[in-house]
Formats: sequence, C-alpha cells, structure tokens
Amino acid sequence: ESLYLLWKVTGEQRYREAGWTVFRKIEQFLKVDGGYTSLEDVSSDPSPTNRIDEMKSFLLAEAFKYLYLMFVDDNSMADRDHINLHRYVFNTEAHPLPPLTPVEQ
Repeated sequence: ESLYLLWKVTGEQRYREAGWTVFRKIEQFLKVDGGYTSLEDVSSDPSPTNRIDEMKSFLLAEAFKYLYLMFVDDNSMADRDHINLHRYVFNTEAHPLPPLTPVEQ
C-alpha cells in the first residue's frame, strides 16, 4: 500500500521498482501449488520448514490489488492520475471510495 501511495503522490519510479521487487520475491519464495504460503518468521530463511500452510486473505485483497494498480497496462488506467487521490480514499482492501461530505447540522 505504501509503495503505491508514494508512487502516486511523487511519480518517482523507485517506488514502482520496489513494488516490482516485492512482487518478484512473493513469487520466488511464497508461491506454492494452489496459491501462496505464509512464513512463520520473515526474518529467517524462507525454506519449506519456515512455511505455514495458509494463505492470508490480505495477500489477494490488498497486496496484489495495490501491485496491480501500480503496473496495470490498460489504457484506461495507465495514467497514474486515473484514481485521483484528491477525489477518492481507499478502504483497507484498496477499494477506491469517494470521501464523505460533511453534513451540516
């Protein structure tokens, strides 16, 4: 999430490059038959003995969604200003929502 927002706000390619590194590492160390695994301890070797037999829902609901938004090639979304952060906020699952307008009392 942070890499996506930093890239959107600054336009600096280093944040996209970091996002690509994150994606490559997920594919390299966490991909298993039928999905992705979790690690018991991220500070140690990602060997099979450190893997947990579960796939956290936030991997698909959040991490991959933000990575998709960073790298989508669709012409309708290729412009990094397509989802204007002044017009939308993201909920915890990266769904863009219009901000609420204050109700006068």
